[in-house]
Amino acid sequence: MTSQAPAPPTPAQQGPDKPRGCADPLDTAYDVALLDLDGVVYLGGTAIPGAAESLRKAQAAGMRLAYVTNNAFRTPAAIAALLTSFGAPATAQDVVTSAQAAARLLAERLPAGAPVLVVGGNGLRTALRERGLRPVSTALDRPQAVVQGYSPDVSYSMLAEGGLAVAAGALFVASNGDLTLPGRRGSQPGNGALIQVIATATGVQPVVAGKPEPPLHQESVLRTGAKHPLVVGDRLDTDIEGAHRVGADSLLVLTGVTDPAAVHTEATAVLSALLKAQPGLRQNFHGMWAIAVKDGKQNPIIELPMGQIP
Repeated sequence: MTSQAPAPPTPAQQGPDKPRGCADPLDTAYDVALLDLDGVVYLGGTAIPGAAESLRKAQAAGMRLAYVTNNAFRTPAAIAALLTSFGAPATAQDVVTSAQAAARLLAERLPAGAPVLVVGGNGLRTALRERGLRPVSTALDRPQAVVQGYSPDVSYSMLAEGGLAVAAGALFVASNGDLTLPGRRGSQPGNGALIQVIATATGVQPVVAGKPEPPLHQESVLRTGAKHPLVVGDRLDTDIEGAHRVGADSLLVLTGVTDPAAVHTEATAVLSALLKAQPGLRQNFHGMWAIAVKDGKQNPIIELPMGQIP
């Protein structure tokens, strides 16, 4: 009588997959760093100490840098100018915005030259024009879509026009869904909070282009040609979760939104981690898994109670 091989263990029997570290410095192990901006390179318009120097060193080691932001307000040229004023190496071609991802998403769904009502700033308008779409400001232009992104100048009038267009059947797209923005005085309302005005008034939820949804990551890879990118961010709910959704490796820094006490982590806090190897999985004294960078298909959490790693 032949014996049958035992069935492979189920995921529950195997236990959680263990994330791994990186034995080589991250700036040599990855070809491109996809870097968030606010909370990573600067905070509320002020440079984060040591960030620019770390980026220059990572670039000198051969890592290409791309600045990937959910903020749709500034144009890539304006963002590059801000970064260089902080001493970070950057050109407009190095910047990828949620406005660009939203514009590509719209261009894939609308005919060339289609009118798109903008609830936001110049970053969105510039991105739409680059994709052959026509930005407009009123529902009287019968826009085929409404796109909303953060701008400090968003007004009731903009929101009202956007709501009228969406209620009339226009496609509703949001550059990103961040509920808050980090700042020196604390968290401030972000685009994710503002889009709820139109969503609540019309009952229509927007299609979101920015992190953690895949379109912005896809835009970043297309523009950089990255083969083995490392996503670097300060938010678990957008940067790290976004990396998880597309199977990319990620690195959390603790200079922005994420409170170190909330994740109980001994992981890296600053961008200088790009210049170093990172440890593998370990169990720390309070029964948590602590990790700084993990295998792409095992993101997104820096630290979780044992048995809860996805």
